[in-house]
Amino acid sequence: MANISDGGGSRQLGYEQTLMYGRYTRDLGSFAKKEAARIRQRDAKKRERKFRPLETNCCNRCLAYVDWCRNALFARIGEDWIFLLVLGVVMALLSFILDYAIAKFQTAHIWLFYELQGKPVLQFFTWVAFPIVFIMFSTGFTHLVGPNAIGSGIPEMKTILRGVILKEYLTFRTLISKMVGLATSIGSSLPIGKEGPFVHIASMVANLLGKLIRSTKGVYENESRNYNMLAAACAVGVSCTFSAPIGGVLFSIEVTATYFAVSNYWRGFFSAVCGAFVFRLLAVWVKEEETITALFKTSFRVDFPFDVQEFIAFSLIGVVTGFGGALFVFIHRKIVEFNRKHKRVTRFLQKK
Repeated sequence: MANISDGGGSRQLGYEQTLMYGRYTRDLGSFAKKEAARIRQRDAKKRERKFRPLETNCCNRCLAYVDWCRNALFARIGEDWIFLLVLGVVMALLSFILDYAIAKFQTAHIWLFYELQGKPVLQFFTWVAFPIVFIMFSTGFTHLVGPNAIGSGIPEMKTILRGVILKEYLTFRTLISKMVGLATSIGSSLPIGKEGPFVHIASMVANLLGKLIRSTKGVYENESRNYNMLAAACAVGVSCTFSAPIGGVLFSIEVTATYFAVSNYWRGFFSAVCGAFVFRLLAVWVKEEETITALFKTSFRVDFPFDVQEFIAFSLIGVVTGFGGALFVFIHRKIVEFNRKHKRVTRFLQKK
């Protein structure tokens, strides 16, 4: 008890040593009230000193007004909608930059071929070596920087949206690896698309925005809202690829087929429209287009774009593909039932 009597808190409470144990001469409750009042006065003086320069500093006053306006804007509009707007704009910029880089790579491939005109051996070697070098670089870069960027990304996003945690799959390293690998692989003239990878990229951007932007950090404190934003990001990835917002929303429903909240329709559609609009607007700003046009143009007649005979062909295509899909599901179900009944076949197929 001698150590207690030496402490500052014990002296303030009036601790005195008796013959055996010692005792406090002051009431602990009254001491706590006085201490709390003293702390409040100290904090009030600190706040006064902190905000006093705002009365004389115009720049600080402006910053305070901007902060107040920002808080009022987030309070009235909502964090979700501003987050979705930023997500759509960022994904449109990334999609445009990626398309620009791919176009330059493919143009360089053709330019190098025609520069060696009259030298067929070098032309053949250049035409074959150019994509090989790009593919090797894409594979090596992805393997070293972010191995989780390998593949399409859609199956993994389905897994994440069903509650399975995949570590290091939505990180910044994976984003860089995916962007560079996608640009070099498509730039090598391989017949592949960017729809699946862009779904993964949009999900990574949504995850990183939730961590980097302080005002939208609350969106990701709730796991359910986190999944809602990732589902909206899937719609943005498709819309920034084909400039098709409705198709992006339908795709996000397909990805999260087990459960899809009705409120996500508007979230996904709003963010997808923002992304598609900015994506096509960038083409006008860089003077690739005179005005906002469709991404995939057609040369159909304006007065009547289809002939009557074509509708019959379109109907037959729909019927054939519908029956083909039903036949695939039927055969797949029979194969699964056969494997479940015959355990030997299952054990043989599961051998490594």
